[in-house]
Amino acid sequence: MPTALLFAGQGSQYVGMMRDLADEHSTARELVAHADALLGYSLSSIVFEGPEERLKETRYTQPALFLHEAVVMGLVREYIKCDAVAGHSLGEYSALYAAGVIDFDTALRLVQLRGTLMFEAGEKLPGTMFAVIGLDDDKVQAICNRLNDGENVVVAANFNAPGQVVVSGSAQYLRDHATTFKEEGARMVVELPVSGAFHSPLLESARERLAEAINAADFRDASVDVYCNVDALPVRSAELLRARLIQQLVSPVLWTQTMRSMQQAGISEFCEIGPGSVLQGLLKRTLQGTSFRGIDKAADVQSVLHS
Repeated sequence: MPTALLFAGQGSQYVGMMRDLADEHSTARELVAHADALLGYSLSSIVFEGPEERLKETRYTQPALFLHEAVVMGLVREYIKCDAVAGHSLGEYSALYAAGVIDFDTALRLVQLRGTLMFEAGEKLPGTMFAVIGLDDDKVQAICNRLNDGENVVVAANFNAPGQVVVSGSAQYLRDHATTFKEEGARMVVELPVSGAFHSPLLESARERLAEAINAADFRDASVDVYCNVDALPVRSAELLRARLIQQLVSPVLWTQTMRSMQQAGISEFCEIGPGSVLQGLLKRTLQGTSFRGIDKAADVQSVLHS
């Protein structure tokens, strides 16, 4: 049956992730050591030992998540049939790596730069994000349009699942107006522990600098369909994937639409690669009649290798 691999973004990380994979597989240890050398610091120490607050810093979270997902892919690639890939926000870099569009070194360098630029952008133009639970997508979008007054930014940033949208914008202004979503019928409105207004115009300066690096990087046509965040459509062209990746940083993540597009294309099996089970939870709330699993820990890898 047609299968898609899914890769999560920020929020899925946890201290100690990937450690059992490195303990049990020499190829995983070698890739982790290579990443530490490439980055110029011991990312593995932060991932394996914490503290959690440091791992949560965008500049460390992003390379950590990509590395975990790349390690898992390296261990199971030959054992899993894959017809399509998609990644949520940062996870799109892992999806491109899995589809052969960019190599490991290129992906890690881009992810390191992305995390650093997003961290710096959050310091220059303070932003935040709120999860809005229990409102239709159209209603959340309408409220954002009303609040977004030109000077203060409020946009829908992540369409994660039906009734679950993340909004992004100017920090104090969004905090002051977050109750508007509750007044309009949202069941919950919760601020997220992030360092900026991701997937919003407040990251335009980061997008411009990241675009220079993406344009200079070697991109190849994808070996399978890559469903992109910005339009939820399958792409294989290297140049189109490059353009979508540049646009992604300031555009909403159309995850609900991506899952539906995949199902409409006949995909009925999904496998989340990397830490946690966030995407499996979103999938369960979005689609019916599909099967899904996750590969995170060494035990999960072993079950694939011996299936």
